Amino acid sequence: MDLYHALNRGVEKKDIFLDTQDYARFVHDLYVFNDIRPAENTRRNLQPQMFDLRSRTFEKREKLVELHGWCLMRNHYHLLLSEKSEGGIAKFLRKLNIGYAKYFNEKYERNGYVFSGRTKKVLIENDAQFNYILHYIHLNPLDYLKGAEEWRIRSKGGIKNLKDALAYLKSYRWSSYLDYIGEQNFPSILTTSLFGEPSGSYEKTIEKYLKGAEHTELKSNSIALE
Repeated sequence: MDLYHALNRGVEKKDIFLDTQDYARFVHDLYVFNDIRPAENTRRNLQPQMFDLRSRTFEKREKLVELHGWCLMRNHYHLLLSEKSEGGIAKFLRKLNIGYAKYFNEKYERNGYVFSGRTKKVLIENDAQFNYILHYIHLNPLDYLKGAEEWRIRSKGGIKNLKDALAYLKSYRWSSYLDYIGEQNFPSILTTSLFGEPSGSYEKTIEKYLKGAEHTELKSNSIALE
């Protein structure tokens, strides 16, 4: 099984999620477009307060991909994917990008591109990358927390405001982090078995990582895609 880190961002690095409804719509799309059948009649005016995949009933799907991790940022998204059917990743990403762009343009009465181009994909090739990539995806929201931005640099002493960083990650709904620490968020879109069963131990792993106890250096053109 090949595992890929996929990323796409807004054209000219503009925001692609402007409110809670936009985030919710994209999560909805992660489920609906992960099907070999064409997606039909997706609802544009999806209300966040109504949105909870684990309480909804869907027809049985034949998935294009397995989604092992994800994070939505204001102007980009990260996905960790493996293929379920031949050509599944390319088909899924095409449906996802086109579908969300159509929603976004209709909602905000605009025309033109939403994303900067095709989604970038990098193959996870070794154990070091495998052990790092899920942390990297889940820690992206710390870019929004003042004083925690150094998680990317990871000096030997770790980040200064560790307690605040861990609390912020638990408050950030738009990633798979909560599901991995055992707090169901959007479990219907996610496959966690590759990295072990969700539990509080993953939060401890992240805490250890942020303390700088485990150091992983990655080159700029590697799996980080940044």
